[in-house]
Amino acid sequence: MTPPANPVKSGPKGAGPSLSEGGERSGAGASRYRAAVSKAAPLRARRAQKGAALLTAMIIVALVATLAGSMIWQQWRAIQVEAAERARSQSAWILSGALDWARLILREDARNGGIDHLGEPWAVPLAEARLSTFLAADKDNTDDAPEAFLSGAITDAVARYNLTNLVTGNRIDPLEMATLQRLCETVGVSADVANRIAVAIRDATPPQAADPAASAASAASANAPPYVAPADPPLMPASVRQLAWVGIDPEALRALEPYVVILPEKAWVNVNTAPREVLVAAIAGLDLATAERIVQARQRAPLKSIADLNALAPGLKPDSLSRLHVGSNFFEVRGRLRLGDVVLEQRSLVQRRGLDVVVLQRERVSARERAGS
Repeated sequence: MTPPANPVKSGPKGAGPSLSEGGERSGAGASRYRAAVSKAAPLRARRAQKGAALLTAMIIVALVATLAGSMIWQQWRAIQVEAAERARSQSAWILSGALDWARLILREDARNGGIDHLGEPWAVPLAEARLSTFLAADKDNTDDAPEAFLSGAITDAVARYNLTNLVTGNRIDPLEMATLQRLCETVGVSADVANRIAVAIRDATPPQAADPAASAASAASANAPPYVAPADPPLMPASVRQLAWVGIDPEALRALEPYVVILPEKAWVNVNTAPREVLVAAIAGLDLATAERIVQARQRAPLKSIADLNALAPGLKPDSLSRLHVGSNFFEVRGRLRLGDVVLEQRSLVQRRGLDVVVLQRERVSARERAGS
């Protein structure tokens, strides 16, 4: 008998397909799986490529946006800097013009001659006013003019005590030293501050010959040991605030600053413009009440000469009035300009030499810098 062609094709009854049949079916499933995988692989590759392209595009867009934003910010910043610099330059030119106008006022005052007092035109401060009202040809048509506001004032520099008076021939003048001590006492500053200021001014003063017109008290001090200049002398302060270089307390400087000044040469206090604290310091034997009476009296009629003080303060010694004056050749010009967001202040020290008004010092300070200092 011939054996069956496929003995393993059929299994026992109820046992399912034979091994051969299962193998054939398994092979067909694997083929279909491989066909499906081979079809899905390009699809996944295309999806991965699309994702990479989208991510790359997003990165490029972000980079371009960042570069564009940076360029726009730099352009905006450059415009702001240029606008601020232009406004500052315009402010400086306007303040220079205001200084020239103040010099013209002082020149006209010198042309008229006479004493210097607080009732003269130069002593009237300029309240803040719109600059276009002064410059416009048509006073009623200033809408297109820039928003520039100018204010300022001229003050007598020798209304304050001149610290340069302290030194005569590289020696501290005892009369002037007593004046500064009285001023310190009046404004509530320690007398030791006066000593340190006097020593600093003396050490910073260049060597000079003795003043032949020095007082008897200064001449008497010639018996003192000869003065030896320091090997490394300090710089001469150009303003009262610079006295901090020699270790003067900032609070003491703030208390003294309204009443003292540093001028390039000796200049006596003007009794027509000095406040009562300076009058008490400059006139030995004067009290605050009498000084206030002098201030009130000169508002009605300025003093024509130092001799007029005898009627207002009888009993003063003639020696105490020898270093006073009723005029001035040193003035401080202050200007303040507000142009848009820029606020600039300028302080100038000028000296009147005959009919010429010479600028000795000029300082420009931004209001923002002042607020931050």
